[in-house]
Amino acid sequence: MNYKKDYSFPEGFLWSAATAAYQFEGAYLEDGKTMSIVDKNINPSFANTSVASDHYHRFKEDVALMKELGLKAYRFSISWPRVLPKGRGEVNQKGLQFYQNLVAELKANGIEPLATIYHFDLPACLQEEYGGWSSRQIIDDFAYFCKVLFEHLGNQVKYWFTINEQSNMFLLPYLMEFDDQIPIEKQKYEMNHIMTLAHAKAITLCREMLPDAKIGPAIGLSPNYPESCRPEDIQAAREADDFRNYLFTDLYVHGRYRENIWRYMKERGITPTIDEGDMELLKSAKPDFLGINYYQSRVVKYASESTIVRDMKVNADGRKGETEFEVVPGVYEGCNNPYLEKTDWDWEIDAIGLRTLLNELNDRYRLPIIITENGMGAVDKLTADGKVHDDYRIDYLAKHLEQCHLAIGDGVQLFGYCPWSFMDLVSTTSGFRKRYGFVYINRTDDNLKDLRRIRKESFYWYQGVIRTNEGVGG
Repeated sequence: MNYKKDYSFPEGFLWSAATAAYQFEGAYLEDGKTMSIVDKNINPSFANTSVASDHYHRFKEDVALMKELGLKAYRFSISWPRVLPKGRGEVNQKGLQFYQNLVAELKANGIEPLATIYHFDLPACLQEEYGGWSSRQIIDDFAYFCKVLFEHLGNQVKYWFTINEQSNMFLLPYLMEFDDQIPIEKQKYEMNHIMTLAHAKAITLCREMLPDAKIGPAIGLSPNYPESCRPEDIQAAREADDFRNYLFTDLYVHGRYRENIWRYMKERGITPTIDEGDMELLKSAKPDFLGINYYQSRVVKYASESTIVRDMKVNADGRKGETEFEVVPGVYEGCNNPYLEKTDWDWEIDAIGLRTLLNELNDRYRLPIIITENGMGAVDKLTADGKVHDDYRIDYLAKHLEQCHLAIGDGVQLFGYCPWSFMDLVSTTSGFRKRYGFVYINRTDDNLKDLRRIRKESFYWYQGVIRTNEGVGG
């Protein structure tokens, strides 16, 4: 259903953009910082995180560009090993000072800081010491990290995101490290439970230390469509939503496991360890909002128990047709959607799917929502006259913003939009071949060049969107 198209967004809407520390800052062993697991595990065929976009040394220049763009807010993540090189204990003052300076610069330019506490960059030393997210020891270490941030940044930062894309960390193997001696599914559900407890601890601590702050997760979600109207496929799509979406959001909001997923785990002997007090902690830590990372919808069909198990194969080079879909035997199997266009990385472009997802979340949870990531990765070309004509990105974002506007008309409490990304950064799988930003970084995977910042056409388009508070540029 469509409404009258006035394209107006609520007053005070947080027009934003997003980045992540390990993909953007560089300086990965500078001023006391130590390695994270993603610094170590990033695709070796492309650029590493040592320089990235060099934001660590150029943050004032970058914030000036944010102000020129007109951003009302900026979502960034805080590097755990930059602030706590040993994962806990002594604070690295130079690392902490970087974020204090960044936040001060944002506030001085009228930009609301939106801080993500954890965006994949677990200190490698904690992985080596006790297995990282496989051990409950990390709950206290993560809580200590949160306490440091709340103490030193809490007077300037109102909005906090606990953990980025908890769901995707268990789908994409390069974001986590697993033990070859333990069944992978058992590890995934155990680690997910531990991570959710850490998320709940962060919310509890935030409420104690920063009673005026707002805090919630940033979760990667996609609606799942049935491949056909066969009842088996329709049921498979519902169950795919439960496994890939609502397992996580029900834990966040209601503090409970979905019964069908718990039974699935129990029958296979892969239930997580539930200690005394765990579920009470989860129930007590309802978030203030949901942050949603949305890029695409998915299509699934029923998969019999005899279907061969496989994880998703990531298309790293940007050649269409290389992606392999996830299979969960006896539940669902991912498949192609012939009705949608795709990016070079096989990501299906489905703006209406965003409205579908927003309405489903609103119906289930009745919480405010902010879109914490949404964007299109592409092979952007710098022309001879120093310009980047990324009309495809403008088209992608404009169509998604139209669906955001319609979702607001449906009753969704949408209060912000953070396209991924503000500026080109290191794609975890594809380096600088795959670009998302409004600002082009003049470098390649193997040549740093001058790291000059070049405004793309989409920069000027989004500038117009923000200026008019509408879903179209001008």
